[in-house]
Amino acid sequence: MDNERYSCIPLRYAENRLAEDVRQGLTASAKRLPCKYFYDPEGNALFEQISELPEYYLTRTETAILKGHAASIIEHCPSGLALVELGSGSSTKIRYLIESCMARQSELTYYAVDISPAGLENGTRQLLHDYPHLQVVGVVSEFEEGLRYMAGEVGGPRLMAFLGSTIGNFTEDEIARFFTMLRRHLRQTDRFLLGVDLIKEPAVLEAAYDDAQGITARFNLNILTRLNRELSADFDPAAFRHRAVWNQAKSRIEMHLVSLRPQRVRIADLDLDLEFRQDETIHTENCHKYSREQMQSLLIDHGFQVLGCFSDPQEQFCLFLAS
Repeated sequence: MDNERYSCIPLRYAENRLAEDVRQGLTASAKRLPCKYFYDPEGNALFEQISELPEYYLTRTETAILKGHAASIIEHCPSGLALVELGSGSSTKIRYLIESCMARQSELTYYAVDISPAGLENGTRQLLHDYPHLQVVGVVSEFEEGLRYMAGEVGGPRLMAFLGSTIGNFTEDEIARFFTMLRRHLRQTDRFLLGVDLIKEPAVLEAAYDDAQGITARFNLNILTRLNRELSADFDPAAFRHRAVWNQAKSRIEMHLVSLRPQRVRIADLDLDLEFRQDETIHTENCHKYSREQMQSLLIDHGFQVLGCFSDPQEQFCLFLAS
């Protein structure tokens, strides 16, 4: 890692709230766990495998859109731009925006905001190798803290990218809070790029989250292994199975872990004993899907001006550029 061109700003680790979130979620009447805890090192590696699966169209479709339209996106942005990516992960898709920026300006700073310090370093290592004039700042934080940091540190115009349809993990109230927070921290010269998965056939959606190789199942079950390791729990992952279903009424894929039998689980670090009935579930993730018109209306309702919509020929996925 080139330490002259890479710096890491640890604001606050999401793991600090793991115990609190697990206690609150697993003692609720309908057990749940926040999906952000999928992403330990094993979870990150499994998600990289998921993104290559034939059923998981999201990553390759969004990547193709960026590859084809990055120059147009950057044309809608002021010069002297800084790039910010919320939930940067492996930082692979951002390179098309980096290349289009650097075709227009000689130097560029990329701010990668993610809750995983190891993921940040791994994701940005190749970027530093490939782009000698790129500066990278890794910001270890959740979104609000990262945006607050950006407001004080980045003086020029910024393109804030929120890719991967991560917005689909948010409830309606969480989207309202997120967009309100963005409005508070964005300036007139800034731009916001949002990746959104569009509504499609339920069979296509369910296959994307329940692949034939069982990689998504391993990804979902890995959260139990993480709790065993980090909170001294005694979950038996073999006593749960992965389930992904399309909820038509709520326009979302729901991921659950289903208890295969009645069982008791102890989480020693929380001094907590849990009882599971057979077929009781832990709700681990929601992935909401939108029509293009729905998301455009949401952005406008929260005070954004939509400058452009960029999609694939099959209208599976859309990037919205807003100010």
